[in-house]
Amino acid sequence: MFRGCARRKIRPSSRQCLPQALFPALDTLVFDIQTDRGFEVFRAAASQADHALHAAVARACGGVSPASLAAATVDWATHLALSPGKQQALIQSAAQSLADLGAWVLCGRQAPPWRPTERDTRFRSDAWRTRPFDYFEQSFLALEAWWREATTEVRGVTAHHAQLAEFFARQWLDLLSPSNFPWSNPEVLARAFQSGGSNFVQGAANFWQDAARAQRALPPAGADAFLPGVSVAITPGQVVLRNELIELIQYRPSVPVAWVQPVLLVPAWIMKYYILDLSPENSLVKYLVDAGHPVFAISWKNPDVKDRDRSLEDYRVLGLMAAIDAVRDIVGPAGIHAVGYCLGGTLLAIAAAAMAREADQRLASVTLLATQTDFSEPGELGLFIDESELAFLEDLMDRQGFLRGDQMAGAFRLLRSIDLVWSRAVHEYLMGERDVMTDLMAWNADATRMPARMHSEYLRQMFLENRLSEGRYLAAGRPVALGDLRLPIFCVATLGDHVAPWRSVHKLHLLTDAPITFVLTSGGHNVGVVNPPSRSPYRYRLAVRDAGGRYLDPDSFFERVPVQAGSWWPAWRDWLQRLSSPCAGAPAMGSGKYAPLCEAPGSYVMIR
Repeated sequence: MFRGCARRKIRPSSRQCLPQALFPALDTLVFDIQTDRGFEVFRAAASQADHALHAAVARACGGVSPASLAAATVDWATHLALSPGKQQALIQSAAQSLADLGAWVLCGRQAPPWRPTERDTRFRSDAWRTRPFDYFEQSFLALEAWWREATTEVRGVTAHHAQLAEFFARQWLDLLSPSNFPWSNPEVLARAFQSGGSNFVQGAANFWQDAARAQRALPPAGADAFLPGVSVAITPGQVVLRNELIELIQYRPSVPVAWVQPVLLVPAWIMKYYILDLSPENSLVKYLVDAGHPVFAISWKNPDVKDRDRSLEDYRVLGLMAAIDAVRDIVGPAGIHAVGYCLGGTLLAIAAAAMAREADQRLASVTLLATQTDFSEPGELGLFIDESELAFLEDLMDRQGFLRGDQMAGAFRLLRSIDLVWSRAVHEYLMGERDVMTDLMAWNADATRMPARMHSEYLRQMFLENRLSEGRYLAAGRPVALGDLRLPIFCVATLGDHVAPWRSVHKLHLLTDAPITFVLTSGGHNVGVVNPPSRSPYRYRLAVRDAGGRYLDPDSFFERVPVQAGSWWPAWRDWLQRLSSPCAGAPAMGSGKYAPLCEAPGSYVMIR
């Protein structure tokens, strides 16, 4: 038997053949042949190499796992190869498409054979109705329809792989759209003719300006006009609590306070809190203060590498529960109207269920804005969540300690690549135009980070394992059940939401017998929520299910509930006030150990 211990350095000639960043431990690797020590060290080094490689690949691929995509491609291609009937149908479909396209071009049909979807705005201009551009459009739409048929309804392909195959086929097609190239886009050609080509010069300047700002991690051009505390997040208030995770802001009344029960706003920590306090005309905070409500809002700390081990339970205890304790101490025994937005709503649902389990009655009502509590059908966002994706993402976060905002934004841009990538590129780089910066656009660029442990727990326990809806999520070491909720719930979903699809949000009706007022409003995940009454184009549907009432499925809800014009904010205000008691005076600004620390918007919102 070999005995002894040998310390070996990697020779310079060998180091040239290795990716040195992946093997820092090999320089001092100790092989102890007499014991298992060397093999344990080697296994640890090999595991570190795997993690480092996954992290590098995740960075290069924008957080998308190539292994997951490869598995989906193989699954789809193999089952398609074993389905001669499907192949024959695709051949016939291609032949029919060519025949229809040829008949339309040669015989002068009036109606085009294919039409873009309602969400596809690329071909809405009348310029696409002229030759040869209408031919370009119809050829592309025919190809798009054929690939949709080819990647769907292939027998034997798992549902997740089928969705991935269809999604990424659509991404490649969107890249090849005739609207993306100046020589096949009639609007770009017309602009070039009118401007003498100066649109391309301006577009190039826009591109290099954006690239330079991205390289220096600066917000997009024009965002500097919307700074927190200057032009947004300016509703007067004071920070009355600061801990290692949150600042709690109490807002000054703008009118005599009319209601006893305070409103506590719980935004998602994936976003800066001032989505709810944008410019005064778009501020939900100001709307509530002007209606006579005492208002508090949580401002989450933008985490750094020191916060890598913050858990989802930390966010419940140090975040939401600490805020509830402070509000109760400042305002008194009146119940709290808690309002959660997106991830903040999911956290609020967890906390409310845990409070119900312990007979804690400090909440008077719960409002959930664009919030999922059942993740069995999370929509297209679920495309980026499987074991392979999470393994790559967890290794990326492990190396950094957090997930950067721009790394999260990549997935969201893919979900709406037509609008957020290609149409924007055409508008700004080919047409040479800039969109006018708005407060919501500037806020969207003010990205936050996600602690590694918390984000991993959230993705695994909610999206992958759906523990909350199944009564398996642990708060304070014990399961919580949404079925324990009995207090009134106001639930808002948005029709165009790609983050929390409205049918998924509607599943709350299946999880609790509590009275639910359900609103489906026009707009998307942000615009549908930031929906002040002054914006007349918006519409919404509202239905009330009493405690223990019968279930109304999403399709029946959509068909039977009438559409109402305007914003849902007044309907929610009236709902809050029906659950509130009249008040003779405003609560003090802070009290006791929650004395004011500084003026709103505080310091955490300023951390980039």
